[in-house]
Amino acid sequence: MLNYDVIIIGSGLGGLVCGAILSQNGYRVCIYEKNRQVGGCLQTYSRDKVIFDSGVHYIGGLAPGENLYKVFKYLGIYDELRLKRMDIEGFDHVNFAGDPKVYRLAQGEENFVRTLLEDFPEEEAALRAYCSKITEVCNKFPLYNLRTGAYEEKKQVLHLNTADYLSSITNNKKLQQVLAGNNLLYAGVADKTPFYVHALVVNSYMKSAWKCVDGGSRIGKLLCRRIRENGGEIIRNMAVTAIQGQGDQVNHLVLQDGSKVQATHYISNLHPAQTIAITHSDMLRGAYRNRVQGLQNSTGAFVLNVVLKPGTFKYLNHNYYYHASSNAWAGVEYKEEEWPQTYAMYVAASSSHETYADSLSVMTYMRYEELQPWQHTFNTERQPGYRGADYEAFKTKKAELLIRQVEQQFPGFRDCIQSYYVATPLSYRDYIGTSDGSMYGILKDSTDPLRTMVSARTKLSNLYLTGQNLNLHGILGVTISSVITSAELLGMDFLVDAINQSIPT
Repeated sequence: MLNYDVIIIGSGLGGLVCGAILSQNGYRVCIYEKNRQVGGCLQTYSRDKVIFDSGVHYIGGLAPGENLYKVFKYLGIYDELRLKRMDIEGFDHVNFAGDPKVYRLAQGEENFVRTLLEDFPEEEAALRAYCSKITEVCNKFPLYNLRTGAYEEKKQVLHLNTADYLSSITNNKKLQQVLAGNNLLYAGVADKTPFYVHALVVNSYMKSAWKCVDGGSRIGKLLCRRIRENGGEIIRNMAVTAIQGQGDQVNHLVLQDGSKVQATHYISNLHPAQTIAITHSDMLRGAYRNRVQGLQNSTGAFVLNVVLKPGTFKYLNHNYYYHASSNAWAGVEYKEEEWPQTYAMYVAASSSHETYADSLSVMTYMRYEELQPWQHTFNTERQPGYRGADYEAFKTKKAELLIRQVEQQFPGFRDCIQSYYVATPLSYRDYIGTSDGSMYGILKDSTDPLRTMVSARTKLSNLYLTGQNLNLHGILGVTISSVITSAELLGMDFLVDAINQSIPT
């Protein structure tokens, strides 16, 4: 039976960052990945000689001295990334139906305030209160700031609700909606989304916003290289089918070919519910299993990936968020007959040329229930499957509705399309591994925040969790969650010091 120091289940960003950190610190690491391609949402795919990202549309916190910059520097991958800084004067543009104005969210606090004051000249006090509150809340999350600290720091802000807070600082309804205008970043739900989720996500882009040139898969490739350089192994096309407990520990894993592997420690990058489902141990009582299995996930995504005709669509160095009503929160609770109620457009940065774009992605919400007729079909590279003509017709119908919506804000858009490819919650379920294809895993809830916060520790003393379901999703959120998981083995003080000391002063 093979034996390692650490076995990691799944090669999404969480698994790769844990693997890189631990192998860099002398642990013999092995990662098992069920798919051919590693990286989870870091994966890219090519169509018509154009690269599409699965999930990395832009990244925050990568300017020198910022949190993600420090971790990527520590891991030795930052200098090999190909990055393009987004428009300082407006990395995100927000637009509402019936309103000719496009509202810009700028990088840098003073820029952010000044830019929005052009549209809301009476709202300086509200805008400064908003920026101060974001800073205050972010400062209460020690690891987000790469320092050690107590849980009590953040406990006092967990119950703060985003929509409620925005309405508390201004009576201007439009400003409230503009500040929530990019909530597709966290699948915002007005009566649930905690302000800390909004603050941690938006703050990173307000500090600095970047696109990965030619796709985000390079992050995954560089992390894989580091793991292998450190003596680690990454085994693809090999799913873990069971986690077998013995006493209060994991004894071994069972792989899809029936073989068994052992390690001293185990880390699961799977959704906590999936981890629990394949774990066989008397330590996991029914109440614990039911609590984890019962956690609500965020909604899924319908993504239209468009290959553009050469020289037809200007490259946009910003993202565009559109809402079909005056309510930025309404899109997630759409009625099927009124879909889509919101969308985000992400134009890919290419090394080929800068004036015109090669491709773009348009993302909107889609509930898993809409895919109910095809929920028992599967289609992956390892197990290709055809979901049927009805599914193809469904995708085409939805794509055409979305194109029609985009065409209203970008006249002539349809004529720029050379071809398009669609991803639904089923695509994300099969390739990324969430049971219902949710975009961002567990939905955080300000009315019961402790219930929706998942610890890196489990009931088994040598089994840990990592990934987007722990603290926060996204490249930054998952990376910080991986630091938390890795610190369970290395010690938090040691790891935080190592990351901070790796940056020359």
